[in-house]
Amino acid sequence: MRSGLIARKKGMTRVFTDDGRHIPVTVLAIDECQVVSVRTDEKDGYSAVQLGAGKAKAKNTTNAMRGHFAKGKVEPKMKLAEFRVSPDGLLDVGAELSAEHFIAGQKVDVTGTSIGKGFAGAMKRHGFAGLRASHGVSISHRSHGSTGQCQDPGRVFKGKKMAGQMGNKQVTAQNLEVVSTDGDAGLVLVKGAVPGSREGWVLVRDAVKRPQPDDVPFPGALKGGAEAAAESDAPEATPEGDAAPEAKTEDVKNEE
Repeated sequence: MRSGLIARKKGMTRVFTDDGRHIPVTVLAIDECQVVSVRTDEKDGYSAVQLGAGKAKAKNTTNAMRGHFAKGKVEPKMKLAEFRVSPDGLLDVGAELSAEHFIAGQKVDVTGTSIGKGFAGAMKRHGFAGLRASHGVSISHRSHGSTGQCQDPGRVFKGKKMAGQMGNKQVTAQNLEVVSTDGDAGLVLVKGAVPGSREGWVLVRDAVKRPQPDDVPFPGALKGGAEAAAESDAPEATPEGDAAPEAKTEDVKNEE
């Protein structure tokens, strides 16, 4: 089990396939998603990574959180989230995850806060049919009707579908397909709609009800991985570069 990502919903668009079909997608932006701290079995009793995303001003950050970010040597973040991982899926503190953490065709679960609709009636909130339009019904055509019983039990059961606040709660959309990713731009395109409003924060995880592809990066795709590989190759070319000037120096001595 590996970590997920904290993303920001940018809106919806569509992409075209080679055969001319268009696929509606939601654009998710990965904004400096870094590992702030880790949880281990030895110290905390479970394995997890805490990620932070987005830049936050230091003046808007509490002293306690300033110390928390300073301990991990990362800049203050706007959004924090914790992801349970397996012991071998832990990441180093300060590592920045890339949008290529997910691959095209993979199934993911996206969690966000649904758009709040305010106070709504039972017909809009739960799809009730409402009362009859005649035969004695007056004024209360869109009401939900009776909600309780007689003297026994003489109360309304908890969880009864009634009028109330609609939306503004945590919702998870499962088994959404990743259409494509862009590591340079930090974008993940997911097929279909994603819960939440535009510019809202969402959590993207590997789907729990679908098998994980074999070629996904484990424990994660780190941003700048290609740059690190290029830097590791650079010292190998250095001796060859130094060898040329030595040969030239010997040639100059022989000429003298």
